[in-house]
Amino acid sequence: GGCASEVRVGPQGRPHPAGQVLAMSPFRCLARARGLRDLSGDGGVCKEELRPGTGQAVPPAASVAVKYSGYLEHWDEPFCTNCYSKSPGLMKLGKDITLGGLEIGLLTMKKGEVARFVFTPDYAYGRQGCPPLIPPNATVVFEVEVLDFLDSDESDTFFELTAEQQDTFPLQKVLKVADTEREFGNYLYRKRHFEGAKDRYKRAFSILGRSPSSEAEQCQIDASKLLVLLNLSLTYLKLERPAQALAYGEKALEIDQRNAKALFRCGQACLSMTEYEKARDFLVRAQHIQPFNHDINNELKKLASCYKDYMEKEKEMCCRMFASLNSSS
Repeated sequence: GGCASEVRVGPQGRPHPAGQVLAMSPFRCLARARGLRDLSGDGGVCKEELRPGTGQAVPPAASVAVKYSGYLEHWDEPFCTNCYSKSPGLMKLGKDITLGGLEIGLLTMKKGEVARFVFTPDYAYGRQGCPPLIPPNATVVFEVEVLDFLDSDESDTFFELTAEQQDTFPLQKVLKVADTEREFGNYLYRKRHFEGAKDRYKRAFSILGRSPSSEAEQCQIDASKLLVLLNLSLTYLKLERPAQALAYGEKALEIDQRNAKALFRCGQACLSMTEYEKARDFLVRAQHIQPFNHDINNELKKLASCYKDYMEKEKEMCCRMFASLNSSS
């Protein structure tokens, strides 16, 4: 195909000395000499596994986090790479990753795997190339590491539907979509992209409002909602928006009033807003449920310290007020 949207230009390399050009493409010679695995059946996409991965292979239309570097023949430096990025974002196959060979290659990879691929022009940048960077009829090598992936196909398809079409989906599929969105949020949260995580959690919560047809269904919906609400409460704390953190924590407590995590989040939120009495109430309730939880006990110590400072400041302010009244009388 044409220029892949995910390709970013890195520093250009130095050409090798003249006279090293072989009659057959050097990259294709390399593929043949090393007995690389032919993925496409016509020698257009060849793979060499450099480090095995674990688990299942990347599914079609998944969202993947990869590190990659693309190389042209006779150049030392990659023509494109994202290896300088500390945490590459998730890219969707077929949308963000459009290079034919790369799509085929990624579908054979597992999480943690590192592989080298040789793509002929038909599976890379075509006969025209991508001037001025990619010459015509270029065979390219890509080195790829799969950091993580999410099977987001069903979820992405679901959110492209109208609200009416979404309502016709069976509950089990809706719960699966909500779970995928929550996993997406968890991935972004781990990368400290809290705004993005919050949006994914909200998207998950938005589809969990349907009416259940049985008590068993209500339990399933509540279990899914509870996880999302706890995550929203925590994420709003990270975003330093304690009022929202408290609101979502209290929604979680409507589902499970003895949920220690929800009580703890509410206590943290109240402490951030200097609502000490409310903070103490939530944290003591959490402590009753989990008496040996270090986080809860440490938060109670922090509350006691903050409250002591607050009372000392109040006392100091009162003394000043009385002092000024006495001096003026």
